[in-house]
This record gives sequence, C-alpha cells and structure tokens, in this order.
Amino acid sequence: MADEKMIERIECCLKENLKPSRLEHTYAVADEAVKLAEIYGADPEKARLASLFHDMYRNLSTQALDMYIRQLGIPDRYKGNLNLAHSKVAAEIMRNNYNIDDEDMINAVSYHTTGRADMSILEKIVFIADAIEPKRNYPGVDEIREKAYKDIDEAILLALGSTIKYLKAKDAYIDSDTIDAYEYLRSIKE
Repeated sequence: MADEKMIERIECCLKENLKPSRLEHTYAVADEAVKLAEIYGADPEKARLASLFHDMYRNLSTQALDMYIRQLGIPDRYKGNLNLAHSKVAAEIMRNNYNIDDEDMINAVSYHTTGRADMSILEKIVFIADAIEPKRNYPGVDEIREKAYKDIDEAILLALGSTIKYLKAKDAYIDSDTIDAYEYLRSIKE
C-alpha cells in the first residue's frame, strides 16, 4: 500500500500545510483510527493512511481551497466553505498526486467531516476517530468516546446529532450528507 517514500511525502506535506496543533490532531486521529480498526476488523494500515490525509489541507486559506476545487473538478457547492472543502480536496489529492485508487480510503477522507448514508466501516472509523481523538473537548464527547469502542453506529449517531444541533443553534449551513447520514443511522438503529 504505502511505501516508505510515500509516507515521507505525506509527512512532508502535512508539516508544510498544517499548524502544529492540527498536525498533532492528525497523528492523534491516526492513532485512534488504528485502535478502532483493530476492534471492528478493518485494515489498520488503511485506517492510518486515510487519517493522515483527512485534514491535510485544513489550514489552507479559502482562496487556496477554491483554486483546488476549480483545478480538481470538485463541485462548486464546496467553494467558500473551508470546513467542507478541505476533505474533498484531500481526497482528490490522494487520488491524483499519490495514486491511491482505493475508493474506500478516498471516501473515508472525503466524508470524514459530514458522514454519509451507508458508510463503510473504514469511513465510520475515520469519521469517529476525528470526533473523539483525546484532545477533542466539546459537550458529549466523553459519551461518544465510550460508545465508539462498543457500538460505532451509536457513537456516530450521537456525534452527528451533536453537530446538527450545534449548526442549527448557529443558524449555519448543514450539509445534506450529514442529514442523510443521521437519518440513515437512525433508521437502522430503530
């Protein structure tokens, strides 16, 4: 999968693009994803690699991300939205610059912010690892952490519910993938 040269390229890009706190977060997500992969029977190497990519472009400016959106053919609905665009850009960079063609890994990176209906186990792992890594501190995170190691779907449902509530309170845009993910998980948990 990822040889030593690729890992060096990835780590170099992370160090160039991320603030120290975001870099620390990225490695913490990767560590969390490996633990979860071992519990849920996913490939730990894929979980780690996808996690390394997940926030690779999170600290770029909105203008830089908008440029990537145009260049990579990402839908215009992500322009001007740093929170949503960074994951789409990272997923396409994985494919184009690192020749990673594993759709599951690409989707895990692409949807780590929003989730989506019917996520694979790898997608779920990267999503929830991002939400629960040890430095995350928000209302309900301890309960989500506890659930993540017992029932990943329940943990994701709690995390999505928390996100939706937070965004509604701020009267902020809620991506349709987030709503779809929440509704899908609610329907299978009932």
